[in-house]
Amino acid sequence: MRKDYYGLYVLLIPFAIALIAIFVLVLRKPSTIPAVSGADPARGVQRIIDYGCGACHVIGGVSGANGTVGPSLNGFAQQVYIAGKLQNTPDNLVQWIRFPQEVDPGVDMPDLGVTEAAARDIAAYLYTLK
Repeated sequence: MRKDYYGLYVLLIPFAIALIAIFVLVLRKPSTIPAVSGADPARGVQRIIDYGCGACHVIGGVSGANGTVGPSLNGFAQQVYIAGKLQNTPDNLVQWIRFPQEVDPGVDMPDLGVTEAAARDIAAYLYTLK
């Protein structure tokens, strides 16, 4: 009887190890907040309010940011891609915030005339949302 179970264990152990490795790779989360040079996350909250980002997005920690037109930005720091198009890096995020129509023509997010400095502050704040 034990001999039959031994064969099962021999098959299942490598499968279990491979499955655990996949989960570790897929579910791992960055340990640090990406640095956005010249930016201040505290200013980012005010910039988000000034540009009306909360009219379309749910954004934790921002008063009145409860829009449902665009995706929730809660947990943004853990996202791999920005808008399903760009690798989630500070430079790509600043580009997306400033020129979404240039990055993805026809996307619902409009170009709002966000300045470079404001986009950096907004990006710095979004990276605090884990």
